[in-house]
Amino acid sequence: MKLDIFNHIFPKRFYDRMLQVLPDGRDMNKRVRAIPSIVDLDARFRIMDTFPDYAQVICLPQPPIESLGAPPLANELARIGNDGMAELVAKHPQRFPAFIAGLPMNDPDGLLKEAERAITKLGAVGVQAFTNVNGAPLTAPQTMPLFDLMAKHDLPIWLHPARGADVPDYKTERKSHYEIWWTLGWPYETSVAMAHMVFAGLFDKYPDLKVITHHLGAMIPYCEGRVGPGWDQLGTRTSDEDYFALLKKLKRRPLDYFHLFYADTAVFGSMPATVCGLEFFGADRVLFASDAPFDPEKGSAYIRWTIEIIDRLDITPAERSAIYEGNARRLLKLPASR
Repeated sequence: MKLDIFNHIFPKRFYDRMLQVLPDGRDMNKRVRAIPSIVDLDARFRIMDTFPDYAQVICLPQPPIESLGAPPLANELARIGNDGMAELVAKHPQRFPAFIAGLPMNDPDGLLKEAERAITKLGAVGVQAFTNVNGAPLTAPQTMPLFDLMAKHDLPIWLHPARGADVPDYKTERKSHYEIWWTLGWPYETSVAMAHMVFAGLFDKYPDLKVITHHLGAMIPYCEGRVGPGWDQLGTRTSDEDYFALLKKLKRRPLDYFHLFYADTAVFGSMPATVCGLEFFGADRVLFASDAPFDPEKGSAYIRWTIEIIDRLDITPAERSAIYEGNARRLLKLPASR
């Protein structure tokens, strides 16, 4: 089976409530509303039926729940979204064998309660967190307990980039142009979030922490030289903080920690990016994902292109099987396929 582990969908009740809350969405919120299969199940199933022996692990799309309103509203939306996801899995288990919980990340207590409820009561196989929480790092004190909780459950955090046009390309400007905030900003966001997790010592505290980075680890595989020998010299470029002490405190080289992340294959049909990411993380830490339905065909192209690339990779049948299905079943604790 081809188990696609990062796909976006709006349960109908969540979608309707979101439209009430934010009737005039901008940027990514505008984008997600223009794709029929992101909410229309019939449209989605027609696409999925063109790929034999194929299923999707589902999660909410952008915008992040916490960006839609204050904690009371964010908690309401998270509950509606997770209940809707659980219903989709219950009604269509062959198509949607599992779901990833969305969280009200702007409520430190609420996010933990909702993660616990989604996992223990609804059967979520992990949680989705965006690379920042309304501009604050995931490793800020108020959200750091999420890592403790997910380590306790031994389930993954899906790390999704978040950045908007309101983050300018230059200090002298008020906004990002040409959708640079998405094309280049999102890989930067993911890489920054990964670095903060590394230097916060999360992998020393939880060596088996499972974080699945969207888009094959973003910039990290390509920047291996800077991440490796470059960060081996951490502190040599800084005058106002003692990063030498931090480097000594870490139990491994910075580069070694980045190899502990997991990564998905959603690179929009790029063979060189796939080869680069696979070489960096290894076949046992790469999982098949298409990021449906955000392709130019509104649902089919990224699936088709990603499958074509994985089938052409110069890897063993066992490695290909692990990427398509085995790694996901191990991490998500799903039963073996029949």
